[in-house]
This record gives sequence, C-alpha cells and structure tokens, in this order.
Amino acid sequence: MYAVFASGGKQFKVQEQDIVTMERLAGEAGTKVTFTEVLAVGEGAELKLGTPFVEGAKVEGEIVEQFRGSKLIAFKMKRRKGYRRRKGHRQELTKVKITAIA
Repeated sequence: MYAVFASGGKQFKVQEQDIVTMERLAGEAGTKVTFTEVLAVGEGAELKLGTPFVEGAKVEGEIVEQFRGSKLIAFKMKRRKGYRRRKGHRQELTKVKITAIA
C-alpha cells in the first residue's frame, strides 16, 4: 500500500517503513506525527484519488532525526564590474519514518 501526501508545500509518495526527508516539523526524535492531507491512496492496481484530499485517510509517522541540510551557495556576479556577492544557506530538515497508512 502506498500514499501521496502533502507537507511543507511538497508532495511525497510513501510506503510503510519508508524514511522521508522533509522540511522542519515541530517535535523531538521519537515524536509521533500524523499527516491528514492525503492526496491519493493506492494498493496494487487500485487507486483512490481525493478532491483535493481522500476522506478519512491519514499517514502516521515518527520523527527519527532533526538536522540541517548541506550548505547551498547563492553567488551573484556581473562581469567586468568587480561585483561579486556570495551568500550561504542551510535548510532545517526532519527525517520521518512512516509507520502506518490508514
């Protein structure tokens, strides 16, 4: 069984026991989380689509780790003008293990 759900402005296709990296969620490691914005649920060739969400469906998970992603560099430059700007950014991320799809 698999499900497609939305969190943090992104969509994730998951099965049970999958580990997903997503934008920061509130909570410490070991905290249970529930996602109710389930867009689709499928098993084999059968697929149930929501309009926009599947009624009564939810995806349950457990926070595994809170961490920061790798550094991304935003570099601006204008040739022959001596203009160079460099700015770094590290995204706050959460690893979630999917425990159940209901």
